Amino acid sequence: MNPRETNTPSDAVEADEPAAIKEDRLWRDNGWTARVIKNEDDDGWAVAMIKEGEAEPALVGPWTMGRDKKNPKPLDANAFQTLVKTASEVLRRHEQHLHAMLHKHITVSAAAGPVEVTLDIVPDDYEPYAILSALDPFGEELARIRVEAGFKLNRASASAWVEGGFRQLG
Repeated sequence: MNPRETNTPSDAVEADEPAAIKEDRLWRDNGWTARVIKNEDDDGWAVAMIKEGEAEPALVGPWTMGRDKKNPKPLDANAFQTLVKTASEVLRRHEQHLHAMLHKHITVSAAAGPVEVTLDIVPDDYEPYAILSALDPFGEELARIRVEAGFKLNRASASAWVEGGFRQLG
């Protein structure tokens, strides 16, 4: 058997990963692509950071002009790593914000002790809805119902649901 014809599992993994590109205006490595582009708003340049598999850039920002004050400064390893770190942080903040928008919780007092009421929104394109749950201090579920995605969870609505015996709302 010819050694060139053998495929090991590591060969398969390497074949799935795009080859690293390190050019003046295009860098691709570790799942990220940095592309220096002409700034449409003025005579300057911008850099777009795109995470592998995503259609839209995670970050677009200004890019430094080169010494000739006409062309962009070339990308380099340090700039690329800084851009990856910044774009990753932008994505992380976006994910945290989305999580905060879709998952809310509040603790209210009840006769048997504190009850944590949670609202988890399911953002379906056709029929969005939410799940309203009540948990005891030990994390045991006391109740769970489906509500409209626009349900407003606040201290008053949570207390009313708990005090009403966790009945279906509306």
